[in-house]
Amino acid sequence: MEISGQLVDLHQRSLYPAKIRIEGRTILSVERVEHAEKRYIMPGFTDAHIHIESSMVTPAMFARSAIRHGTVAAVADPHEIANVLGREGVEFMVGNAATVPLKYMFGAPSSVPATNFETSGASIGVNDVALLLDMPGVGLLSEVMNYPGVLGNDPELIGKIGEALKRDVPVDGHAPGLTGDDLLRYVSAGITTDHECVTIDEAREKIAAGMKILIREGSAAKNLEALHPLLKESPDSVMLCSDDLHPYDLQRGHINLMVKRLLQRGYDLFDVLRAASLNPVLHYNLPVGLLRQGDRADFIIVDDIGEIRVSETYIEGEAVCSGGETLFTIPGCQARNNFNCSPILSEEIAVEGAGTVRVIAASDGSLVTGELTARPPVADGRVLIDVENDILKIVVKDRYRDAPPVVAFINGFGLKRGAFASSVAHDSHNIVAVGADDMALKEAVNAVIEMKGGIAWADPGNSILTLQLEIGGIMSSKDLDTLSTEYEMINNAIKAAGSTLTEPCMTLSFMALLVIPELKIGDRGLFDVRRFGYVPLFTDND
Repeated sequence: MEISGQLVDLHQRSLYPAKIRIEGRTILSVERVEHAEKRYIMPGFTDAHIHIESSMVTPAMFARSAIRHGTVAAVADPHEIANVLGREGVEFMVGNAATVPLKYMFGAPSSVPATNFETSGASIGVNDVALLLDMPGVGLLSEVMNYPGVLGNDPELIGKIGEALKRDVPVDGHAPGLTGDDLLRYVSAGITTDHECVTIDEAREKIAAGMKILIREGSAAKNLEALHPLLKESPDSVMLCSDDLHPYDLQRGHINLMVKRLLQRGYDLFDVLRAASLNPVLHYNLPVGLLRQGDRADFIIVDDIGEIRVSETYIEGEAVCSGGETLFTIPGCQARNNFNCSPILSEEIAVEGAGTVRVIAASDGSLVTGELTARPPVADGRVLIDVENDILKIVVKDRYRDAPPVVAFINGFGLKRGAFASSVAHDSHNIVAVGADDMALKEAVNAVIEMKGGIAWADPGNSILTLQLEIGGIMSSKDLDTLSTEYEMINNAIKAAGSTLTEPCMTLSFMALLVIPELKIGDRGLFDVRRFGYVPLFTDND
């Protein structure tokens, strides 16, 4: 097979007409020619860090959409399903991914559960990590989120890192705000990347310490605007990732959208494509071709280099997408789950008492929360929701066993009525809900319990909107188009009820993540990440 066009040669940093000869899976030759069609042949894109589960589809269904946008590879951390099903969940992801052409490299989860302060459905120990790292398709230790454990020489965590270093595979980091001597100690443990930088100064310090920085642009956390100068300052130390991408965002685009924005900002084409392809391939030792003689024939054809409009995607010498249509089939998969709780009662989400309460302060486009205090109104000895001042209730219900729900207050969601609940709640994936009244909260949480996983919107007096996630309570076997339509209906209903968040469901899913500052909520209570411990709801109890 021969393909001709304008070759984007990352290695010589030049663009020229060329003819590529392919035999089987391999590029036999790359030849300069006098003239070629006005289309651009370039390496395919790699997402350097993503949780497939956040797109709520299987790896196979994810590939079907990502390939349309020019993605040929993804470095995936399956710790979401691992928190639900343990090693079995990771094995499911690896097996399902192997049914499609997109080149996945999975990590062995390092932090399952993320902390010992919450209830998860499973755990991944040192022996599990060792077994996973010896599996085909697993080639790194995924993000080490428990950085206090690293700094404190936690033997379990150090043992997991040791299993990766023993096999000479990368160890991914996750250390928001970590600086100074603590950062140097974290890096010296063998950790090589970070995707949690929110300021350019933090990123620069981490690069100086020897880390690679993954610029993230996901559905909830967006750091491209803050970190894009790194492309010019440290082009060899930057990769691009999405981390968490919700269904309809994946429909619209993937790494190609980051590439397009960076080019529109005037960044050098070769520096941008290096971050989108070459750097992750080299860092993670991915079996992905980079358009050289002898390489695997993995590449994309782009009609408009300014718009990054992908017309064809090739993996291992085969056209896997053309004209926006994928050219492979998706096999079915067997659902598996871990859901064991009973419905909640109205009395269980009442807050007895009075006084000043801690309030989680959520922000649009950020996983980091703040802490406020408020004195909500009280009636009959119970603290009430204060819709006018956006002091809503947040509930977490352990879905793995029958335990009472935990209730606190949150600001930033803006609901004027109704409530929504989800079993997508990083990282343990218990049920989390936010609402403007108790009846709606109960209905939304119980709808999720009845489905044994999913997302629900309840507005008393109206029909409940639901999206079932039958695989681990966090993924569906549905195709992305169907899933995206159902998801967007719920998102639109939430926004129609007053929420101004760009991604209210995605933002909610991170309110129970106890390793991201400052104030979060777990299934055992309010958690202060700065103190790394639980704190009482009422400040009078300090």
